[in-house]
Amino acid sequence: MTPVELAPAFFAAAVVILLTCRLVVAVAARFGQPPVVGEMIAGVLLGPSLFGLLAPDVSAAVFPDDLKPVLYVAGQIGLVALMFNAGYEFRAHAGRGLVKSAVAVSSAGVLVPLLFGAGLAFVAHGRVDIFVDGVSVWVTAAFVGVALAITAFPMLARIITERGLAGTRYGSLALASGATDDAVAWILLAGVLSAASGEPSHILTAVGGSLLFVALLLTVGRRLLVWIVAHRTMSDETRLLGTVAALFCCAWFTDIIDLYAVFGAFCIGMAMPRGETSEHLVRTVQSVTQVLFVPMFFTYSGLNTRFDVFADPAVMLFGAAAVVLAVIGKFGGCWAAARLRGEPQAVAVRVGTLMNARGLMQLIALNIGLAAGIVTSAMFSALVLVALVTTVMTAPLLSWLDRRDAKSREADKPQEPTPAVLT
Repeated sequence: MTPVELAPAFFAAAVVILLTCRLVVAVAARFGQPPVVGEMIAGVLLGPSLFGLLAPDVSAAVFPDDLKPVLYVAGQIGLVALMFNAGYEFRAHAGRGLVKSAVAVSSAGVLVPLLFGAGLAFVAHGRVDIFVDGVSVWVTAAFVGVALAITAFPMLARIITERGLAGTRYGSLALASGATDDAVAWILLAGVLSAASGEPSHILTAVGGSLLFVALLLTVGRRLLVWIVAHRTMSDETRLLGTVAALFCCAWFTDIIDLYAVFGAFCIGMAMPRGETSEHLVRTVQSVTQVLFVPMFFTYSGLNTRFDVFADPAVMLFGAAAVVLAVIGKFGGCWAAARLRGEPQAVAVRVGTLMNARGLMQLIALNIGLAAGIVTSAMFSALVLVALVTTVMTAPLLSWLDRRDAKSREADKPQEPTPAVLT
C-alpha cells in the first residue's frame, strides 16, 4: 500500500480499535478489572482468535498486513508516554529502605520463573510440536524462561496508579522491583538473541549502552531537563516540545541498544525535576497519547495471536503448565524474597501479586521472539495465554486481599461492653 492508501486505512482501523477498547473496558470494569486489562483483552479479540475467525474478509480489510508496522509505531508512542509518567510517579513515592528489598524481590522474580520456564521447555521438547526447526533447544528454553521471568512493568505501573497505590509501601516496592526485574530480563533477552544469531553484539550493546545511557542522563540529561522546566522566558509550547524531544531521544537510544524504548522513557521520568511545571508537562504528554495509542499496541499483538492452536491437547497442556509454573515462580519467588527481607505478610503477598502480572512486556518479548524466528505461532499463543491469565488475576486478587484484611481489622476491634439490664 502507498502512503496515500495507508492514511485512510489507519484512520478506519483506529476508529475500530478505540471503540472496541472502550466497550471491552466498560465490560471488564464490571468484573473489577482496570482499563489496561480491558484494552489487552480487546487487542486479542480484534485478532484472528475472534474477529478474524468470525469475519475473515472484514478483518483483512480493516487490518491489512501493510498497516501492522504503522500500528506498532503508534503503539510505541503510547507506551513511551505511559512509562514517562510511571518514572515520574515512582520518584515521587519511592521512599528510603527500598533498595535491598527491591533487589532481593527482583532477583527472585527473575531467577525462579527463568528456571521453571527453561525446565518446562526441555520437558516439552520432542513431545509438543511448538519448536522451530533448526533452533537450538537451549535457545528456545532460555527464551521461554525469560518470557516467564518478565514482569509487565508498564501495566504494573498503570494498575498501581489507577488504584491509588503509588504511595503505599508495597506499591513503591513493586515499582522498584518491577523496573529492576524487567531491566535484567531484557538484558537476558538480548543474550538469547545473541545466542540465536551467533553474534555477541546484542548483549555487549545492551550492557555497554546501558552504562553510557545512565552516565549521560545523570550528567547532561538532568541539567537539560532542569533548564527546560526552569527557564522563565520559555513558553509552555516550547517547554512541551523540549520535554518530548528529550523523551524521544532517550526512547530512541534505549531502543537501539536492545533495552526497548520504555526503559528510556521511565528513566527520564525519574530524572524530571519536581514541581508544578514538571507535573503539568508529564500530565500533558501522557493524557492524549496514552488514551489513543496504547490500545494500538495491544491490537498489534492480538493480530499475531491464534488461540485455535489449543485444539491440539499437547499445546493446551503446555500452555496450562506454563501458566501454573509462571504463577508459582513469580508470585512465590517474589513473596518469599520479600518475607526473607523482613517485609510484613500483607506487603509481601501484594508485591508477589503485582509482580506476577506479565501482560504488556511479555507481549513485547514474544513479538520480538516471533520476528527473530525463535518461537512458532503455537508457542507464541501458548505464552500469550500466560500473559492474559497472570494479568487478569491481578486486580481480583488485590481486591480479595483488601476485603480479607478489612474483615480481619473489623474482627480485631474491641467490642463495646453490653450494658447491664436491671430486672
